Amino acid sequence: MAAGAGRGARRVVVGKAWEIPEGGRKLIVPFRGRAGIGVFNVGGTLYALRNICPHNLGPLCTGHVSGRFVASAPPSRAGATLTMDRDGEILRCPWHNWAFDITDGSCLGDPRLRVKTYPVSIEGDDVVVAYAED
Repeated sequence: MAAGAGRGARRVVVGKAWEIPEGGRKLIVPFRGRAGIGVFNVGGTLYALRNICPHNLGPLCTGHVSGRFVASAPPSRAGATLTMDRDGEILRCPWHNWAFDITDGSCLGDPRLRVKTYPVSIEGDDVVVAYAED
């Protein structure tokens, strides 16, 4: 379902595939003795993110999942419209509403910031997350 692990990576079973339906998430706290991870099902593909917002160390994976708002023109312009795209792919930190792309960990507001991601795979009924020792 997602990219495989690199050489030397360790793997851990974090649950069963049926526990994370499309549009759902599962929090694993702690993960490796740390703040945890969130595993998200976006369109049938699983993604794992560290549960720490790089902006101010908030519990990122407990935040609201939504899309990205796109304006056709400045709001003061006549006929301007506001639409949402990428619904279910954007995670917003509950502390300061910073937005991150679930699929790659990038920050929508500051391209210098990223949240750590982990490869996820399905083995039988098991959801497996790979990680490197760091």
